[in-house]
Amino acid sequence: MRGFMLLLFSMLMGWTVYGQTNSVQGILKDDKNRIVAGATVKLTSKLDSMTTGSNMAGIFIFDKIKSDTFKITVSNLGFERFEKEFSIPKGESKYIIPSLTLQQNSQMLQEVVVDGVPTVVVKSDTLEYTMKDLKLRDGAVAEDALKKLQGVEVDKDGNVTAQGESVKRVRINGKDFFGGDVKTATQNLPANIIQKMQVIDDYGDMANVTGNKNGDSEKVLNIQIDPKYNTGHMTTLRAGVGTEDRYQATGMWMGMREGEQISVLGNLNNTNAPLFDFSTVGGGARRGQGGGGRRGGGMFGGSDGLTKIGSIGLNYRKDFNDKLTVYGSYSFSHSNNTTLSQRFQENTLPNIMQTDSVTSNSNTVGDSHRFEANVEWKPTTKDYIKISPQFGYDKSDATTGTNSLTYRSSVFNNSQAQDIVANSTAPRFGISGLYNHKFNDKGRNVFVNMNFNNAKTTKDQNAILDRLLADPNNANAPLDSIYEKTILEANNKSWNGGASVNYTEPVSEKGKVEFTYDFNKNKYDNSNKQQGFDRDGNLIAEDPKLNFDYNYDYSFTTHKIGANYLYSGDKITYSIGAAAQPSQLRGDAISSGLVVPIHRNNMNWMPIARFEYKFSRQSNISVNYSGTPNEPSVTQILPFDMSTNRTSIVIGNANLNPEFSHQLNVRFRKNDFQKGNNFFAFVNAGLTNNKIVSLSKSYFDDLMDYQTGQTNSTLVSETGYLNETSDKPFNVSSFYHYGKSLKEKTYNIMLMGGVSYNKNIGYVSTEKDDNIGQKNVARNIVLNQGLMFRYNPSENLEINPGVRYQFNHTENSLTNRTTNVSSWTPTLIGSVNITKTTIFGADLSKQFNSGYGAGINANPFVINTYLEQKFLSQQRGTVRLQAFDLLNQQTNVSRTVSESMITDSRTNRLGRYFMILFTYKFQKFAMGNPEGENRFPGGMRPPRM
Repeated sequence: MRGFMLLLFSMLMGWTVYGQTNSVQGILKDDKNRIVAGATVKLTSKLDSMTTGSNMAGIFIFDKIKSDTFKITVSNLGFERFEKEFSIPKGESKYIIPSLTLQQNSQMLQEVVVDGVPTVVVKSDTLEYTMKDLKLRDGAVAEDALKKLQGVEVDKDGNVTAQGESVKRVRINGKDFFGGDVKTATQNLPANIIQKMQVIDDYGDMANVTGNKNGDSEKVLNIQIDPKYNTGHMTTLRAGVGTEDRYQATGMWMGMREGEQISVLGNLNNTNAPLFDFSTVGGGARRGQGGGGRRGGGMFGGSDGLTKIGSIGLNYRKDFNDKLTVYGSYSFSHSNNTTLSQRFQENTLPNIMQTDSVTSNSNTVGDSHRFEANVEWKPTTKDYIKISPQFGYDKSDATTGTNSLTYRSSVFNNSQAQDIVANSTAPRFGISGLYNHKFNDKGRNVFVNMNFNNAKTTKDQNAILDRLLADPNNANAPLDSIYEKTILEANNKSWNGGASVNYTEPVSEKGKVEFTYDFNKNKYDNSNKQQGFDRDGNLIAEDPKLNFDYNYDYSFTTHKIGANYLYSGDKITYSIGAAAQPSQLRGDAISSGLVVPIHRNNMNWMPIARFEYKFSRQSNISVNYSGTPNEPSVTQILPFDMSTNRTSIVIGNANLNPEFSHQLNVRFRKNDFQKGNNFFAFVNAGLTNNKIVSLSKSYFDDLMDYQTGQTNSTLVSETGYLNETSDKPFNVSSFYHYGKSLKEKTYNIMLMGGVSYNKNIGYVSTEKDDNIGQKNVARNIVLNQGLMFRYNPSENLEINPGVRYQFNHTENSLTNRTTNVSSWTPTLIGSVNITKTTIFGADLSKQFNSGYGAGINANPFVINTYLEQKFLSQQRGTVRLQAFDLLNQQTNVSRTVSESMITDSRTNRLGRYFMILFTYKFQKFAMGNPEGENRFPGGMRPPRM
């Protein structure tokens, strides 16, 4: 009885203690009485362990504190660690701590200060750039600021590269902006409201939540808004008309208040300036699991062809409290693109030189919708939940006309005209979620991640092929012909589902063990039905190559079980372990009652390895390995011909095994920002087991012209697929960048370059029944080198000359043939204030190309220039007269190399026109109206110069 009473008394006391909770609030400042935002604040006691961050006003808040005595610990980059114990006065449940003063870390500042301004802060996986010392003109946008950062490049199409790697996503204040769309943020966000930019090696949500890094990273740009702009709104409107019937109308409105942000963007133009990039994959909780393909977008004047575009989008974010945040976006775009292209293709065949010269004219009209949302919830200090639904819908109507000439051993073989009309729709839906729980502060943790994505594509296609054939034995004989018309209906469905669990157990102060399990399944269910017709519209029922009805469904399932040890020291961080990954490929392909089973089991063993060594705060080297299985695509595995004509055949291989790729990357970074030096380099290497390679055949076959009943010997191209088991294709790529700033960054010199080597393997044949072929090893080496110089004494003058060189070398083992292509591109970009309100700018670029195929080579000299005048009160208005491509020479020339062919391409781009633009800008924030300081942002990006 006594024991029971003691137990009851203890329970009642416990309930009393837990029922009495307190709240604590404080504010952080530095030794110069300035607000410190974004610091990590931790409260600990015998009954409590909580972590939060200081908001933009420097305030931190803790609720439901069980103990009256506690310790506050504050840590933030650039400041000394702060620790102090406090006690809540008796009888009070709410305690306000007097402002806490953080002392700056003098040792760290010595490393990162340039001429007294903290320009760059180096963290483990982050380079943080401060914006306030950049020499930017009034009206600059984020893209203009990026161009002035060491190690960051922005090309003419607006693509951002940081430390030699493409930036894949953009966030604002740590959250995706318009689904992470890079160009939407960099070309629309005003530069003067930005406090700092962070270039991050992002390893996904698990690394962000737990700190445990697995797999490869991707470059992410995080833009931090200056806290003084957190309450207010801004508007930018622009309208322009030009020659060649060119027009542009854009608008942006962004409103912000503490904890809430909304942005509305609109765009209407025929100057190749899309507002959104629908190829960006949404930022769900399980990175890398897409929900279906999306079309990409170009930038002003830089994308192929001529495009009319209308777009509108909405982005919203709401921080309800420290525990709940909701953000998401909706984007819509309507586009109409017309592209003219030329292609010269050299096919690798044994003892025969076969070339194709192709011209095409295509028109594509499409609509794209994208909706993405994210809910982040922290119910307790130990739990974190994120849910991310996504929805998309694409509609496309395309018409393509193609004409080609084929020569074998320099002798004309055939000419071909093909017209294709295709209509397609592609809805998709996905949802992903994650949950993380921290058991204690020592590192015991469980992380659960899951996703589901569903996509469907419906396509109707009409194709007409008209081919004229030469007699290979009599060059003077009349040309025979083959005519085919096909109607195709395709319904393709796919879904992907997966889940993973990661458990971490600390085993020492700096070491912990991680156990992982990952499940993933890709399911495909597709059907294709095609009918063939002659010139009179009669059904050609007797030819199975033109008439087919296929159904095929298969799935690829993987289970990955692994364990590794993670060590995190002051200078050395590494993880080492191993994983086993069994996989199963299972399904059936059905045609006319014939069932072909697809069933394969595989087992892959792989190491888990990552190493990082910090020579100093500004110098480190990292090494990372990752391994990934890849299932065959539908085209590669379907054992039936699904071609739209009888002269270009693709037949898959139901016996294919999945391939497994190994990736190794090494990064080195050494900076001395105090002296203005910046150097980084990386090397990536990849090797693939069971690589799926092509078997390309070119042979003569007897095909009937169903209109005349005549049989003709016709050249047929056929593609099949094999697993390469005797040899291993691999690739190596490298990049380096060295930057030097002189005289308070008035002068900047940048030297960059890299080398890539690719070993591709394929099989070729000139015999119809040869299913083995002759092996060809295609080796491709690409050398890139660039030298850039920037002179920027003030925001009133900037001159950027530079030159780039590229050399592309290819050799094929089967033909012993070597080809070389080279390109020199000098550039000059600059602008100058003629008066305080008048600006002149120009962008000159000349290409010297050599080595391209017949009819492809071009050496365009592109000159863009503008004259801009600011006016109205506080310079809210701007009139710009722009001349684009003055010499009317802009075109795009490129080379692609595969194991069985070399292709040189040339496509049209937006040509010469003149435009006059009017821009009106207005902004108002609670901290005052900065327009009087002539620092109002430019809002929507003006046409590219």
